[in-house]
Amino acid sequence: MNQAPDKPYEILIANGVNLDLLGRREKQYYGTQSLLELQSYLETKSKDLLNKFPISLSFFQSNDESQFLSELSKPWDGAIINPGAWTHTSLALADRLAALRLCFVEVHLSKIAEREEFRQRSYCAVHAIGTICGLGFDSYLAGLLALALHLEKTKSEPKASPN
Repeated sequence: MNQAPDKPYEILIANGVNLDLLGRREKQYYGTQSLLELQSYLETKSKDLLNKFPISLSFFQSNDESQFLSELSKPWDGAIINPGAWTHTSLALADRLAALRLCFVEVHLSKIAEREEFRQRSYCAVHAIGTICGLGFDSYLAGLLALALHLEKTKSEPKASPN
């Protein structure tokens, strides 16, 4: 990662399938707040937590896997990704993440280890620098801090190029 001193890290906060329904579905797992409230929370809290890291957040949500894959392909410095159900089903997403070598943290609002058996497997996690789950909105905030620390630690290293 060759980061210019004054250039902020361009960070994508990518939310996958059904996350547009936050606050309306399965509140015992996902809470009562909306996706817009998550965005507002992250914009506010990330300024407090990450004031020493130059970051610029971009938010994206799609229920269309093709659009989601295309958004990930843009030149991001890193990403926080909650793929939703694609976590457990999408080899296409896992393959894209492997090919892009995108630096990302996988996050989940609920504690997936305590969910249905099929939700306990992530095809994406093997390509992530880490996975954080079960903390609600704070899963994103913790993921953002971990990502910023990782980017700072590796910014002087040359970026690996895809084969």
